Amino acid sequence: MPVFDESAKGVYLITVTPFSDNGALDLDSTDRMVDFCLESGVDGLTILGIMGEATKLTAEESRIFARRVLDRVRGRVPVIVGASAPGFAPMGELAKSVMDMGAAGVMVAPASTLRTDDQIIAYFDMVTETLGDKVPWVLQDHPVSTGVQMATPVVLRIMKNAPSCVMLKHEDSPGLAKLSAIRAASDRGEVRRLSILAGNGGGLFLPEELSRGADGAMTGFAYLEMMVEVCRAHAAGNVEQAHDIFDAYLPLARYEQQTGVGLAVRKYILAQRGVIASSAVRKPGPKLSAQDIADIELLTRRQEKRLREIQ
Repeated sequence: MPVFDESAKGVYLITVTPFSDNGALDLDSTDRMVDFCLESGVDGLTILGIMGEATKLTAEESRIFARRVLDRVRGRVPVIVGASAPGFAPMGELAKSVMDMGAAGVMVAPASTLRTDDQIIAYFDMVTETLGDKVPWVLQDHPVSTGVQMATPVVLRIMKNAPSCVMLKHEDSPGLAKLSAIRAASDRGEVRRLSILAGNGGGLFLPEELSRGADGAMTGFAYLEMMVEVCRAHAAGNVEQAHDIFDAYLPLARYEQQTGVGLAVRKYILAQRGVIASSAVRKPGPKLSAQDIADIELLTRRQEKRLREIQ
């Protein structure tokens, strides 16, 4: 099994979950999607996240999908599995199941019912107890989806309390100052240095987040090679090149981040690229209009033109 620890870096792509037009899991497309991601140079995969429609899957479907991805990856990169759940019993059950299959770790977000700092800290103390000390896990900080605001001191306290927490998935927005503060705290030796992967909206702030100390990206985008190339250029010290690559994809990345239809846009593009067979989003989910599709096709043509200009 690939090592997953505080040194993790690069792009851990948040994958979609492919469905057939009738809403059933499409496991053949799952295989193609995994192959495409690996060929594009990702450093890891994250499945059953929010954009993976995890809440629309049954427990059995989640296990089937996780096993299919892990069998296809065959240990070539770490695979992180979203294990957030309404209760600790299902969280622990799913985590044990996927770790037994060969997952490298799990990802947990705060429950939406948490309101105070003390409640958040106590919740993640229980997460650590539930998962045990042998399961590396990712702290997902995504207040837009959870409704839970975790202030910098709270995140630092969780990091201190949980030796098995090896990564922060940074998705607070605006969050550049928060990222800087967390990294500065580890630089001062106040907390150990964890991996920080940026997850804001398909990488909309990726170059800036890398400059603030992020180790890479954990998010999704139909043109995942953008994130791979940006992270590689930035790591090599080619910051201007990283921005040039990012800028070429920005209009399409922006379009994909529309509230409500963003996942449908991503799946449509992936289907057009031949990665998945159907662009279906499981119900309840949005459908693109003819004008949406015309917008995407225009943006795609313009993006290809910009890429030719910078190559």
